[in-house]
Amino acid sequence: MTHKRIAIFGSTGSIGTQALDVIAANPDLFSASILTAQSNDELLIKQALQFKPLVVVIGDEKKYQGVKDALAATNTKVLAGEKALEEAAAMDDYDMMLAAIVGYAGLKPTMQAVQKGKAIGLANKETLVVAGDIVMETALKNKVPVIPVDSEHSAIFQCLVGEGRNKIEKVILTASGGPFLGKKPNFLVNVKRDHALQHPNWSMGAKITIDSATLMNKGLEMIEAKWLFNLEPEQIQVMIHPQSIIHSMVQFEDGSIKAQMGLPDMKLPIQYAMAFPQRIANNFPRYDFKKPNTLTFEEPDIKTFRNLALAMDALNRGGNMPCVLNAANEIAVYAFLRNRIGFLDMTEVVEQTMQKIPFIQKPTLEEYFDSDGEARSFAASLIHM
Repeated sequence: MTHKRIAIFGSTGSIGTQALDVIAANPDLFSASILTAQSNDELLIKQALQFKPLVVVIGDEKKYQGVKDALAATNTKVLAGEKALEEAAAMDDYDMMLAAIVGYAGLKPTMQAVQKGKAIGLANKETLVVAGDIVMETALKNKVPVIPVDSEHSAIFQCLVGEGRNKIEKVILTASGGPFLGKKPNFLVNVKRDHALQHPNWSMGAKITIDSATLMNKGLEMIEAKWLFNLEPEQIQVMIHPQSIIHSMVQFEDGSIKAQMGLPDMKLPIQYAMAFPQRIANNFPRYDFKKPNTLTFEEPDIKTFRNLALAMDALNRGGNMPCVLNAANEIAVYAFLRNRIGFLDMTEVVEQTMQKIPFIQKPTLEEYFDSDGEARSFAASLIHM
């Protein structure tokens, strides 16, 4: 396997830090050539001193001087601001981008990398939720591999290796159900931030943990799956699987079902994407079939967890609706994490925004950006920030 230079966009987040663990364990196979963070300057500096990247980007321009001073004795170039992310993505100094910036902010740098013909390890599902048609079309045109890092999409991707042109009947995305599985609205109305941040199986960043608790995460994943695997909405099914051992499944036209299994550990899909098409050895914990364990499956409760129903609606309507859904959800989650709104209010904000923003059937990239901005403004107006 040839040495790969990895650009980690979002290196201080949950995915970014675990990706650096994989690089540290395999220095002969990988190096970190670009690292970016939005505001966690202290961790970014620490990472830069350890991994010696060619470039670091700090999104918050107020922290630029501090990062520059801390890295003055190194050969690392320091950039700052939103535009610098795109500038770094357009550089030639890397082989693969790990797109791990949370939310809509990851779209523009990822588009830059795709246009430059760079391989993408995609951990940012919002990029495809917002503008999946344009991103995948550009990737196809530039012959760019887009390898999913989300555990569910990685599972589907792994199930499809070797299947060539065999027709997919449907994909089954599994969901743990989050910390409130089986709960009803009279319980959820009192849920507070700290309670919602306690995921039973996965260790993730705050935004994705809240999305898992509301099942919005699974809705975003359905939209992402449509674009990644060129599926129709009716070919994408969600099942609740509380043990999180089967990460997703593919059913083929002959009725056969392939599943990808393993312990819930994000380092595995990260390493798989970075090393693809090879698998490399590691010392991650293994699933033990000797331990008594039952794997169970049930339908999601979309009457209680209405975010999943709203996402399904956006998936079916298409156009700019997934973009609007995502923008409103980012604002709602931000407000919930700051104790501005309640757990169930997040759904209300998303639903009202989807009703308000005009529908566009075939948006341009500019229209996606406009829809995102309008949806954020309207969602914020519903909240006393």
